[in-house]
Amino acid sequence: MALVWEQVVVDSADPVALGSWWCEALGWVVVNDSAEEYEIRPAADRLPGLVFVAVADPKTVKDRLHLDFRPDDQDAEVTRFLGLGARHADVGQSEDDTWVVLADPEGNEFCVLSSRPA
Repeated sequence: MALVWEQVVVDSADPVALGSWWCEALGWVVVNDSAEEYEIRPAADRLPGLVFVAVADPKTVKDRLHLDFRPDDQDAEVTRFLGLGARHADVGQSEDDTWVVLADPEGNEFCVLSSRPA
């Protein structure tokens, strides 16, 4: 049996606003701009993508699944995400951790990892 990882589904109060935020943050493209299912991908023909779907329930606890990003320059990427409207998030990490936990405008946590050694 062959499987293809198509997308990650993100519950959202406002799929268009959150999907647009992530599209700008990642430099991806919009492949579906529906208010019910807003989908972005690295390129129109490249998977996996992120699909933002409308849900009525508010986010109340830490996400059980989150995205990790490995930048060339961690400090620059954290600053860039914060400038786009992300905020620092406390999920119980320690000061010794090498990653930075942020949250998107709807509170979904994601990590900006340290750069890989050359």
